[in-house]
Amino acid sequence: MTDDAAAPDLRASDADRERVAEILRDALAEGRLDMEEFEERLDATYRARTYGDLTPITRDLPDQGASAPAVSLTKQPERDGAWGDRIVGGDDAGTSSWAVAVMSGFQRKGRWTAPRRFNCFAFWGGGEIDLREAYFADREIVINAVAIMGGVEVVVPPGVEVVVRGIGVMGGFDHREEGVPGEPGAPRVIVTGFAFWGGVGVDRKLPRAEKQRLREERRREKLERKEERRRELETSLQDHLNPHPRTRQERHEPRGRDDH
Repeated sequence: MTDDAAAPDLRASDADRERVAEILRDALAEGRLDMEEFEERLDATYRARTYGDLTPITRDLPDQGASAPAVSLTKQPERDGAWGDRIVGGDDAGTSSWAVAVMSGFQRKGRWTAPRRFNCFAFWGGGEIDLREAYFADREIVINAVAIMGGVEVVVPPGVEVVVRGIGVMGGFDHREEGVPGEPGAPRVIVTGFAFWGGVGVDRKLPRAEKQRLREERRREKLERKEERRRELETSLQDHLNPHPRTRQERHEPRGRDDH
């Protein structure tokens, strides 16, 4: 949007609006915008008709030519299925290798590195291990969860293979996501451990960026349908107010003798 200020009255194209939407998505991922600000600006983007309408939306944000933080690079592998950048390998032991919740809770989520083996314990409490935006220390990681009158939830993104090997006594392990084939190069997550009067759940969810992209697509389609209905209504109204000249002429012709 570098030349927009020189011609603010020119009509913006769909590609122009998409470039602004991409800047907003990057700003959300980088923490420059909160969700409320992001949604307000995104709505304004898809309603914009001219360059002058688009320019203020990103005036206080870096443009696409600015150096982007590494945080924005995590979205692409999730969409394209290229897992190589997210499996760090080597001697990386992970951001965190254990967690405990006793009458409380714990979370491991966001951009963290899951170790080769993660041990967690929940007693009268709960824990969440979210791998949707995580990096992986190896192509196969083990999550060893012990839940005593508590619960642990493991969240994986699409494409990851899940194997469940835990044992439950008056409790259980969730096997619903087991057996789903993984994408080529994707990591394998093994969930094991013990549950007594508790449970270890496994859920498969879309990453936040992908959910937001789908939400934007639905919003854009809704706006396009609304705009199409508006154009159809305007066309119908014009046809009603300005009938065809021939019809108007025929309406004012005098009737012949045969009509009497």
